[in-house]
This record gives sequence, C-alpha cells and structure tokens, in this order.
Amino acid sequence: MLHKTDYNFRLRDSIIGLQFLFVAFGALVLVPILTGLDPNVALFTAGFGTLLFQLTTREQIPPIFLASSFSFIAPIIYGLKTWGLAGTMCGLAAAGLFYFFLSVLVRIKGSDFLHKIFPAVVVGPVIMTIGLILSPVAVNMAMGKTGDGAIVLVPLHQAMMVSMSALIVTLLVALLGKGVLKLLPILCGIIAGYAVSLILGIVSFDSVAKAAWFAIPNFVTPEWNLEAIIYILPIAIAPAVEHVGGILTISNVTKTDYLKKPGLKTTLLGDAIATTAASMLGGPPNTTYSEVTGAVTITKAFNPAIMTWAALFAILLAFVGKLGGLLATIPVPVMGGILLLLFGIIASIGLGTMVREQVDMNDPRNMIIVSMVLVLAIGGMVVDMGGVAFSGIGLGAIVGIVLNLVLPKGHHISEQ
Repeated sequence: MLHKTDYNFRLRDSIIGLQFLFVAFGALVLVPILTGLDPNVALFTAGFGTLLFQLTTREQIPPIFLASSFSFIAPIIYGLKTWGLAGTMCGLAAAGLFYFFLSVLVRIKGSDFLHKIFPAVVVGPVIMTIGLILSPVAVNMAMGKTGDGAIVLVPLHQAMMVSMSALIVTLLVALLGKGVLKLLPILCGIIAGYAVSLILGIVSFDSVAKAAWFAIPNFVTPEWNLEAIIYILPIAIAPAVEHVGGILTISNVTKTDYLKKPGLKTTLLGDAIATTAASMLGGPPNTTYSEVTGAVTITKAFNPAIMTWAALFAILLAFVGKLGGLLATIPVPVMGGILLLLFGIIASIGLGTMVREQVDMNDPRNMIIVSMVLVLAIGGMVVDMGGVAFSGIGLGAIVGIVLNLVLPKGHHISEQ
C-alpha cells in the first residue's frame, strides 16, 4: 500500500519532472523541426534514451536529461539531402557506437587520454565549423526562404518582422530573464515569432486538422551506408567532449563526483546506448541538456527520479499526433530568427573552448591545426580515398586529429 507521504513526494516529483521537460522542450523539438525529422520521434527517443541512460548508470544516477543534440544539425541536413533518412540514421547510429568505443577506452586507459587525442586546439575549431557552415541556412530562413535559398516561402518584409521578433525576444530573455524563465529563451523566442506570424496571417493549421489525436510516431530503421558513416563519425568528437563537460557541470551542481561513480566510462556508455537507440528509431542523437542542468541548479531538485518522470512525459507526448501537427505550423522565419543566434553561439562555444584551455594562437603549430580544420571544413574540400569521399566537418576533424598527433610541439616553422 502506498503511504500518503510517498504519494505526495511522487506527485511533487512528477510535477517537477514535467517542468523540466518544459524547459528542454524548445531545444528538443528545434532539432527535428530544422532538419526534417519527426518531432514526435525525437520526443520518444529523448525519453527512451534518458531511461536507458538511467538503467546504465544505476549504481549512481546523475540527474540529467538526454535529448536532441545541436552538434548533429549540419550532418543531418546534409545527410537527408544526400542519402535519405534511413542512410543518415546509419551514420548517426555509428556515432553512438563511437561513444561506446570511447567508453571502452576510458575503462582501459582512464579519461586523461581523451584530452590527448581530442585537445581544445582540435575540438574548438571543429565546433566552430558546425555553427559557421550552417550560417547561410539561418540567414535564408530568417529571410523567408528555404534553407538553400532556392524558394521564397514568406515575403521578405513579413519574414524579417517575424524572424527579428523571435531573435530579439530570445536575446532579451537570455540576458534579462530571471529564474526558470532564463532557461527558456528559445521557447520564448518561438512563441513571440509565432504570435507575430499569427497577426500577419502566415500560419496554416492544415497539418493540425489532418493529424489524429493519437498517432504512433513515424519510426524509421537505418539502412547500411558507408559514406554516411564516414561523413558523420568524426563529428561525434565534439558531442563526446561535450558529454564530459555535462557530467562535470552536474557534478559541480550536486556536489557529487559522477566522474568517479558511476564514472565517465559508464556515463559515456549510457550516452552511447541512448544515441544508438535513438538512431535505430529515426530520432536525432542525444546529449546531456544544459538547460535542464540549469533548472536543477535553480530548484535544487537532485533526485534522479524527477528525470524519470520527465522521460515518461516525453514518451507520452510522443503519441499525441496533434502536437506534431502544431509544431509543423511554425513558419520558417520563426526558426530562422532563432538560428541566427543559435549557430553563432555554437561557433562561439568552439572559440570559448580554445580560450578556456588557453590555446596559444601565437604557436605556429596551433595556427596550422586550427586554420586547416576551418578552411577544409567550411571551404567544402572533398578528398576521395578508394571511392570513399571525405568532406566537410568530418574531413576537417580527421585532419585536425592527425596534425595534432604528427606535428612536433615546441618548434617554430622558421626562426630568423
């Protein structure tokens, strides 16, 4: 029999869990909306992935929520255009297996080797390219066009009113918001842009009318595609390092060292399982959500069971077909306004990674690594090796890793 006190605690935890899902919701559904994936699938895989993570780390569960990773926006957009949904999912599943490989290496060698193979001088510019490569997509969408700029969806003057409203509100909430509101800049920006869109009459509710109240998400299984694997795999470096940062952050917030127990080897394994499972169902790869960690900081709600409730609510909402239909009504300029800031922030995070680790850009060795990663990735260099093409962010990441391993340290290119 459930004691009344236990019932009250569970009711409180469930309400806090729903609030945490609300905090994550804007960013969670933003990735599928931008890339063309199904938002309902993303909701399901976020909840399912969080539960799998908790099962993996059951000896001591960090109070974190896993959901759609921004790091994979660029490869998903490129992948859907190049290989289709099933082929792209194959590459994303390989990213999950890459995390598994890293967790095994951490178990064998310890966590220090990660910083040797993926130092800030490599990871920083790789993260920067993720944001910079997509900047034309953000500009086109903000101007009311498709991501490639080929088709005008909304007249320019209306599109700019909508996108700038979304951008300005996002900026104001991020800078001036208090408490939980400060954690919802993206959601507030979307709401503001959507409101302006309604006033201008550019919102169509046909997708809501056609959608059923209950609907099974459009799950998709991967199809083998070696090119997708080779393209996407190196991009997993950035979120792998991001995972370490996420675990460190929640450790500082809760005053519990999760790097010791359950250990980075176990948390990486949990992320690997969650990301692989998401890709097997047609969802975006998962990552630890800093928005939810921020909410944990404010509420002091350290009980992992709260994240279990958030995950269960995400899975429940995934089967509400009307929700997916409503998200589909969001006009392109709304998302474009958010992306103008988001992609710039991603690039800034890469720069901040190098600043934080005090990468010496007066060192010719570091200048070479950073410049080659940026130019090869952003410039669109393609290298064909035995019929397999390396390009974009993947090529830049691989070149950066190799240069870091082979270039001598402490030597100048030339001395006068």
